[in-house]
Amino acid sequence: MQSSQIDAYLRRIGAERPTAPTAKALRDLQLAHLRTVPFENLSIHFGEDVVLSEDALVAKVVDARRGGFCYELNGAFGALLTALGYDVTLLQARVYGEGVPGIPYDHLALLVRAADGDPWLTDIGFGGLSHFPLAFDDRGDQTDPGGTFRLVDAADGDVDVLRDGRAMYLLDRRPRALRDFEAGAWYHRTSPASHFTRSLVCSILTDEGRITLSGRKLTTTVGGEKHTTELADDAEVLATYAKHFGMDLDRVPPVPNADVKA
Repeated sequence: MQSSQIDAYLRRIGAERPTAPTAKALRDLQLAHLRTVPFENLSIHFGEDVVLSEDALVAKVVDARRGGFCYELNGAFGALLTALGYDVTLLQARVYGEGVPGIPYDHLALLVRAADGDPWLTDIGFGGLSHFPLAFDDRGDQTDPGGTFRLVDAADGDVDVLRDGRAMYLLDRRPRALRDFEAGAWYHRTSPASHFTRSLVCSILTDEGRITLSGRKLTTTVGGEKHTTELADDAEVLATYAKHFGMDLDRVPPVPNADVKA
């Protein structure tokens, strides 16, 4: 990334350029990203391509002022962190569902080493994980506004990532390239078994909690309490995307199975 692209990315997330790639700066950057760039899967329902190249991902987040899901968000953030001087490794993970790990390359997470210390598990693409990076070599409880996290050694050198005692995903320590995740991204864009093809979501962290929009259902979480309202029409949906997520859409994304009666 060129210096002008770095500056544009930092403006996008409302962050200052760090004077050095420190652990403190990494914490600030992760939280800033979570509060300004939504986790969303609208491209899948708009029929848009998901291109796993750093240029395309950064352009979507910065120029188009969109969000994305794990491959896109962590891919773009990894490019920014690398440009800022961090040592970034892409890791693949298998997300747990009903206690069983999902497909390989189900998820992309970042292992980030700062200039002043130990490696950190950084993940802004899980749709609700830790607010701050997790100490990768720490095997005790790590308290975070998003919950109590623990990294547990698993078979074959893998690592289980737990939140409040529940396994979130199984992390493979081996370094990967962005292109390695293309099959996982294709699966989640096309398979009827993928939860991304079966649901529409746009969600962002706020100072008070979280705001999530799915179809016309707007859920605001404040202090752990959820409040859900049904938006009246397409105009209100578009206004909500603009107000809460900073996304100026020219049409409402179609809701999956909208015509299917339960």
